[in-house]
Amino acid sequence: MKEERNPKKSLLYYAIISIIVLLLFNAVIVPMIENQQIVETQYSFFLTQVDEGNVTKVEVQSDEILFEVQDESGNTQIYSTGKMDDPDLIDRLYSSSGDIAFTTVTEETNPILEFLFSWVIPIALMIVLWNIIMRSMNKRMGNMTNAMSFGKNNAKIYVKSKTGKTFSDVAGQDEAKEALEEIVDFLHNPQKYAEIGADLPKGALLVGPPGTGKTLLAQAVAGEANVPFFSISGSEFVEMFVGMGAAKVRDLFKQANEKAPCIVFIDEIDTIGKKRDGNIGGNDEREQTLNQLLTEMDGFDGKKGVVILAATNRPESLDPALLRPGRFDRRIPVELPDLGGREAILKVHACKIKMENYIDFNAIARATAGASGAELANIINEAALRAVRNGRNKVCQSDLEESVEVVIAGYQRKNAVISHKEKEIIAYHEIGHALVAAKQKDSAPVHKITIIPRTSGALGYTMQVDEGEKVLLTKEEALARIATLTGGRSAEELIFNSCTSGASNDIEQATRLARAMVTRYGMSGSFDMIALETINNQYLGGDTSLACSPETASKIDDEVNNIVKLQHEKAVRILSENMDKLHELARYLLEKETITGEEFMRILNSENA
Repeated sequence: MKEERNPKKSLLYYAIISIIVLLLFNAVIVPMIENQQIVETQYSFFLTQVDEGNVTKVEVQSDEILFEVQDESGNTQIYSTGKMDDPDLIDRLYSSSGDIAFTTVTEETNPILEFLFSWVIPIALMIVLWNIIMRSMNKRMGNMTNAMSFGKNNAKIYVKSKTGKTFSDVAGQDEAKEALEEIVDFLHNPQKYAEIGADLPKGALLVGPPGTGKTLLAQAVAGEANVPFFSISGSEFVEMFVGMGAAKVRDLFKQANEKAPCIVFIDEIDTIGKKRDGNIGGNDEREQTLNQLLTEMDGFDGKKGVVILAATNRPESLDPALLRPGRFDRRIPVELPDLGGREAILKVHACKIKMENYIDFNAIARATAGASGAELANIINEAALRAVRNGRNKVCQSDLEESVEVVIAGYQRKNAVISHKEKEIIAYHEIGHALVAAKQKDSAPVHKITIIPRTSGALGYTMQVDEGEKVLLTKEEALARIATLTGGRSAEELIFNSCTSGASNDIEQATRLARAMVTRYGMSGSFDMIALETINNQYLGGDTSLACSPETASKIDDEVNNIVKLQHEKAVRILSENMDKLHELARYLLEKETITGEEFMRILNSENA
């Protein structure tokens, strides 16, 4: 909708300014331009020209003398000189051999230049000034319009498939796609659902960790449905003035009802949908916006075909009134993809990239357990960038494997200066991890070992990759993982009789896993099946908080310490029993800097070959 503007406001004021500018131009600029052709000279030059008969006109003023000189070819030039105390000047001029006229010395003006400076340039200046004035007025009017239109929503409207995304662009979320495909089908063919008496779900809430494709799914719905699609973020409802957010909600649903059937997508709905705590002095604007949203979702007729889609990664913070059936009838989890989902996602993003013929996407999917769809897309893009850096026009398997390490641990620090002694400690540390893992039956196989530093701060790492996807963690596997994490420090203690700060991350991971075994998994010998800890924001890091007394918390600390201590002793025992292999593998890693899991196992099993 075009905004109306009023150019007649203060028109007299701007007209007066334009006239003043025009007068100043004619009074100052034009004379300056005209005077640029008068040449200043000395009085002696004036007398010489008079004696030689070259002066044709003379104008004697109070403080200067203007005279016109004509050369042999007939060209004239006006000169200016200072007036001297010369009583014989008049007689000299009369007695000159030339015919000198006592008159006003004026330069003959070019009529084209006179028209240009008198009319064209002033009018052009007025037009420029007028445009500047009008732009300033329009900007002020626009600001006033924005100030008066707080109640208008800023939803982007897509019609049909303008988003460019369809369900074929979404992989690894089959259950979510199935639920949304039913909604799209309802919008396309409402009759077959009406025959049985079914109503269209009013709302669907997409919940899951960041990067799993919630917004992408909503865009795919827009691409599949031949209905208008409103897209807006929850933060756009938050305004400085109380009541403006509620007005935006009313305006959004008014437009949606006018364009029904349609889909409304609210991203990050937790911005306005948080639980109402009832505290005095709370955020009245947010609560009014939420109340208006609840009212509007109850007010529209579901048979018209208005569907509300919303996305959040903090579902536990939403108000219960917002989540009840009749408002959000469906809660669609968009979780991290499993092994098959990761492989499908990699193939979807690889369609846009030139790849070699034989690419093992399953191996990459197994190496990226716990990765989101956004991280997998980044892995494909990093592989393409690496191929270009290496001068190739297609992505190969090694590019994908390296990109996995880039996303996990960062780029290689090839110019990092590390002494030979520290490299030796790092080599024994990493072999300690790998050797302890290989000597346990409940541990994942070693895939790669490297002592090349990474930009994430890691001086080296040992990568383990499971044969398949695991959704459960047994107690034996958890203990084996803790023993593997302590293997690096154990190798340092055995070989160098000391310890370094290189095990800080291992200690953190081992402590976290041991505490989870005690407080949440029920895998402790001192406590039964009781929950001693709760998880907050499971999709945003999963911060935990204890739900027990201080005395119990002290017992938990003792139990965690006991679990880690026992696995540390187990790791020391395994390395002591395989000391020769520890030395041999560490020397080999120190020489090669990076070895594969196959090389590691070949050397480890060389005596039994």
